Amino acid sequence: MTRVKGGNVAKNRRRKVLKAAKGYFGSKHRLYKTAQEQLFHSGVYAYRDRKANKRNFRKLWITRINAACRMNDISYSRFISGLSKAGVEINRKMLAEIAIDNATLFTSYVNIAKDALAGKSVAAKAEKANKEVAKAEKESSVENTDISKLSVAELREMATANGIEGAASMKKAELVEALNK
Repeated sequence: MTRVKGGNVAKNRRRKVLKAAKGYFGSKHRLYKTAQEQLFHSGVYAYRDRKANKRNFRKLWITRINAACRMNDISYSRFISGLSKAGVEINRKMLAEIAIDNATLFTSYVNIAKDALAGKSVAAKAEKANKEVAKAEKESSVENTDISKLSVAELREMATANGIEGAASMKKAELVEALNK
């Protein structure tokens, strides 16, 4: 039986591993065997830390909300309890952003939570707060998106929603210019 060598296939496989291991310390970026071992470990670490990252961000948001709550004379747990009793549906990420960016809106949420804890009816206030949050989320999503990176179809959709006439026949540059006005 003839001998079969790996040839190009083996060389390409090793090259791919060494390219992925670029920047690793010592022999881990030079030698195939140690590079492959390190890539296996790196994959495990990346998987584990993607899960840990979610926990870390939640901890950060809770810390920020708690600091803002303490400034308004209420504890974090009572604040969250009051919001749930009032029927305000807002996640911790948005609450943390509001606490940083808009202290007056956060204070209104604290007042809603305090009223709900006291047993007062806060349905109208809660509904108003939910609308404000939806509006803030919409504005932040529009601000964060670079409209020049959107497709022409998405730009036309935004233009018709904003009431720009002739959006169907405009080119991408014209749509971007009209939306930026």
